[in-house]
Amino acid sequence: MAEIRLIVGLGNPGPEHAHDRHNAGFRLVDTLAERQGARFGLDSKLFGETARVQIGGRDVWLLKPATFMNLSGKSVAAALRFWKIEPEQALLVHDELDLPPGTARLKFDGGHGGQNGLRDTIRLLGHGRFHRLRIGIGHPGHKDRVVGWVLGKPGKDDDILIGRAIDDAIDVLPLVVNGDVNEAMKRLHTSKP
Repeated sequence: MAEIRLIVGLGNPGPEHAHDRHNAGFRLVDTLAERQGARFGLDSKLFGETARVQIGGRDVWLLKPATFMNLSGKSVAAALRFWKIEPEQALLVHDELDLPPGTARLKFDGGHGGQNGLRDTIRLLGHGRFHRLRIGIGHPGHKDRVVGWVLGKPGKDDDILIGRAIDDAIDVLPLVVNGDVNEAMKRLHTSKP
């Protein structure tokens, strides 16, 4: 199993989106950078903001696409090319409607499940063979309410639960980065919300 060299937080740029449910991916990489005193800087050739951190004794790039969510693949593909990183060495962090707040799940490969950042990345790469870290945001109950839900801000209780899921995910990242995804899954998937 390859080590992870790139962690991409998916979200929408701009202060008006900073606290949206859809920005759970940005929230995780921002938390990672903050804990290590790393700063994001805009890298126009990668269509995003980048930072470098140490996880599990390894240097890892963090990326926040500056495109909107539905064009995230442009930034992901550019970063993979520029840093000569295989898709299998990338972890994309995104919000997940089908998981309740407080839940985080790791997954490798698969479809986009309606997540537009994943959809665009898969379209540009021609496959879905990369790692995903899904941060549960819950479902509004009806598909007609999904857009307003993901672009809305979570209530206080959900916000705390999403933050806890991000902390739980960050706790297992050293295992993921060093290629022990199965152990990371075991720990993350059995932690209680």
